[in-house]
Parts: sequence; C-alpha cells; structure tokens
Amino acid sequence: MSSQKTKCLFRQKGILKAVALVVGIACFTGSFAQNDSISIQKKEKVLAGKTQGQMPFLKFGPGTDRLGGAKMTYLDTAIVLQVVDSLRDDYIVRLAPNHQAFIPKENMKLLSNFRRPDYYLTSSWSVYGDEKYDYVTIGLDERLPYQSIQMNNPSRIVVDIYGATGNTNWITQLKSAKEIKNVYYEQVEDNLFRVTIELKHAQHWGYSITYKKKALVVAVKRQPEHLSISHLKIAVDAGHGGTNSGATGVGSGIKEKELNLQIAKKLEKQLIRKGAEVFMTRNEDIDLSMIDRSLLLREANPDLLISIHNNAASNPNVKGVSTYYRYIGFRPLSLTVLDRLLDLELNNFGNIGSFNFSLNGPTEYPNCLVEVAFLSNEADEKLIMDQNFQSKVAKQIRRGINDWLRKAR
Repeated sequence: MSSQKTKCLFRQKGILKAVALVVGIACFTGSFAQNDSISIQKKEKVLAGKTQGQMPFLKFGPGTDRLGGAKMTYLDTAIVLQVVDSLRDDYIVRLAPNHQAFIPKENMKLLSNFRRPDYYLTSSWSVYGDEKYDYVTIGLDERLPYQSIQMNNPSRIVVDIYGATGNTNWITQLKSAKEIKNVYYEQVEDNLFRVTIELKHAQHWGYSITYKKKALVVAVKRQPEHLSISHLKIAVDAGHGGTNSGATGVGSGIKEKELNLQIAKKLEKQLIRKGAEVFMTRNEDIDLSMIDRSLLLREANPDLLISIHNNAASNPNVKGVSTYYRYIGFRPLSLTVLDRLLDLELNNFGNIGSFNFSLNGPTEYPNCLVEVAFLSNEADEKLIMDQNFQSKVAKQIRRGINDWLRKAR
C-alpha cells in the first residue's frame, strides 16, 4: 500500500472515530439528561410518619431491661421519619443510609402517599442571644430527626441532623450571643449533617432542641451570673410515690417512696436556708409518672435537678451510696455530690454514667440522681431510717452542690 493511500485510510478512520465519539457523547448526554429528569420528577414513595404525643423519643434498640431500650434522644413533634420495619411495640426507622433507630408506635402517626424528595437541604443560619439564652437557628426543608451529645475539653454541643444535605452558604453571628463562642458544620456522611457549637465556659448549663416551623432551634442556657446557691432555682425530686412504692426495707418493710420524700424535704429546707428557690416535683404521697415529672420540670426550668432515691439488690450484702448521670457535661455535679456523701462513711457503690433513667434524660439543665443507700441491706436500712442521718445526707448533698459551683467559677 502506498504511503498516500495509507494516509488517506488513517484520515478516514480518524474521521469515523471522531464521528463515533461525538455520537457517543450525544447519546450519553441525552441519556443522562433523561435519567436526571426522571430522578427529579419521580419521587420515591416510602412508608413514613410524624412524631406525636408527649416527649417522643428514639431508641438505639428494642431493649428489654427495666429501664427499656437505651434512648438516643427526645424529639419535637411533627418530625418526619421513614419507617422500614416493625418490632412488637416499636417501629424501626431509617435516619440515614447507615443509621436506624427504634421509636414507640404510640409516638408515630403514619402518613399516606408520602413521597420522599431527593434531598432535604439546609439553608442559612443565625446565631444570636436574648436576656437568658443564646440561639442557633438552622433553616431546613423539613422537620428532620436529630441527636445531640455533649463534649468536654473544650466544651461544646454536637448536633447530628439526619436526612439533611448541606446547602448553608453563610452563618450570621451576632454579638448578642454570650455563651456560644463559635459554630460550624460538616457533611460527615450522605444525609448526615453535623453541627458543632463551641461554648465559652467549661461547665455545660443545658440546652434544648426544638423546631420553629421548619427551622431547627438550639437554645443554649448561659452560665448564671452569680454562682452561688442563693441565686439559683434548684429542683428536688422525691422518687416514686402513690401506687409506685419503689423498694421495700428488708427488715422494717418501709417503702422507699416514704424515705425519698423525707430526705427530699430535708434537702429543700437546707437549700432554702441558703437562699435558693426550690421546686419540688412532689410534696406528698401521690402518683406522678416520669413524663409528668419531666413536663413539670420543663415548665419550672430549674438551674439544676437532684433526684432522691434509695437502692435495692437481690444480694443482701450489697450496700453503699451512688450517683448517676447520663451526659458527660453533667458528670461534675454527680461527682461532687458523691464525694460529700462518702464523708458519711457509706460504702462507695460508684458514679454511674450513661444512665437511662428518665430524669437523667433532659438536656435542659444539669441533673444528678442520688441513690442514698440499699434498703435490701440491714445496715444501710437502719442508717437511712434514722432522721438525724437523713438530715446529714441532705446537708452533704447541699455541700456537694456548693463544691460544684465553686469549681465552675
């Protein structure tokens, strides 16, 4: 073959390749555009519902112990959740591609003909304050589920918003915010949008997460101006009551609910004597559910909560005092209270964290559950029935609160 014919053939092949390439690109582009159009117009039909009732909450799993499944978070109402399965009294919901949770069926109202859009986008933020709180307000396309954790060193609140895709292009931060030092976000996974709120003080004083229409609002409580008992509103909860009698004394048969109220009233006197405003969840032997207590406390909005209980075990040799917290930012209060109670020469049963007790659940204020002693142990039972010893317990709890305030200054 001559060189001239060879060049002509190569030229023809090159033209054919170029034509094929152009045609291929055109076909691909047309296909992509067509599929993209279908994707946008045809929304996914899924089984979904919205949260309802008083204090709906998510759980990590079904859980069967006396405290129930470990709670992830309490939620606001009318939050959209995708339902993927059912297990006994719970729905299993998908929060994001790699995350699911459980929610009681009574806390969900199923939706008919719900079509999930391709994306729920975030929009601009505002950070500002008023006389008592700082606020982070995040615009969203829908009321989406969330979870928060507290972190220390440095002190911060981390909020995960499930189902959200970042489209935030600016965050307006005003000088009226006094406790919030900085805010930022990251898209850690598909449909998992993480908000970080840095705080100025080491001690967490509480926060709430709610929706205002479709905007997520994190209200951060500021550290009180005066860190002394005389300037605080302190809630005291006497555990059990009414038909819920709690544990029973191994020797005397006395009911825990009676002892809890006796100690709570002595603590109330101790705190009032030091100038505190005290809110009691109960002052008499009445039935009061955990939701009722939580709602009363939410309305009272205390600076901190102490819940009084007494313990019991199947082993009669187990004895001692213990304190409980759920969130790491509230642990310092439970530690100082425990240290003071150990001065009464009670056995150290420990400081227990991540406790799934309802009154350790609120994030709005620091809280501490105190299990004073074991009614199933004869020596502990004799101590806790002694009125003078009860007064000493109340005084030590008050001193523990004071120690905590001193460390927070």
